[in-house]
Amino acid sequence: METRFLLFSLLLLTSPFLSVVRSQSDSEAQVVEGSGDLGIVGDDVHDFGADAVFTSAPGIDTVCVFPKNSVKVVPAGEETELLVGLNNGGDSNLNVIAIKASVHLPFNHQLLVQNLTVQEFYNASVASSVQATFPYIFAVSKYLQPGQFDLVGTIIYEIDQHPFQSTFYNGTIEVVEANGFLSMESVLLVTFAIALLVLLGLWIHGQVQHLSKKTKKPAKVEVGTGTRDASMDEWLQGTAFVQPSSNKSKKKK
Repeated sequence: METRFLLFSLLLLTSPFLSVVRSQSDSEAQVVEGSGDLGIVGDDVHDFGADAVFTSAPGIDTVCVFPKNSVKVVPAGEETELLVGLNNGGDSNLNVIAIKASVHLPFNHQLLVQNLTVQEFYNASVASSVQATFPYIFAVSKYLQPGQFDLVGTIIYEIDQHPFQSTFYNGTIEVVEANGFLSMESVLLVTFAIALLVLLGLWIHGQVQHLSKKTKKPAKVEVGTGTRDASMDEWLQGTAFVQPSSNKSKKKK
């Protein structure tokens, strides 16, 4: 654990200034600078199968850093660089052969999305008890839908002519559209939220109008000739209420 912490600290401190081992496109041998005897690039190129799987060697620790990209955002179709730190804690020298990576769906690693570039190296030698840093540049497909994916990165090396490999990164990356601030999923979520707010506003407006109509509804007043019950007439006989009506009938005669 302490070794990985020291290696990670070394990467953070030296990544802006370290001349890392160059890939197969370089034509001249180069001594890796920055921390003494970090490694030597030779002239021999090792061939290996891209789909080959090997075991990891004991005493070998790896770590990965995305320079100036702590959130691990990967623009689709554009190159992204990461640095692979390797600590040779074994008793023998090792030769780094290549770095490869692949993109998988986060909920199931068996569902492969894309095999990324296999970056081969010259005979990059790392002595025992020495730390070295190697660059890896990759680009996911420009047609890949923005979202979260899992990146699995592997460094392949050999010790005493026996091939080994170590996984330096197995985690999440955020694929975004090139030159875009928001991914398509973010745009859809924002659009959906706005639509819900609009529907909620329309519903509230309709409820307010419905309640206002109920409160302003005028009371119905019935106008017309009323009919009196016969029992009511009998009860009112001999009262002042009946006398005017009887007087009116006499006058009419």
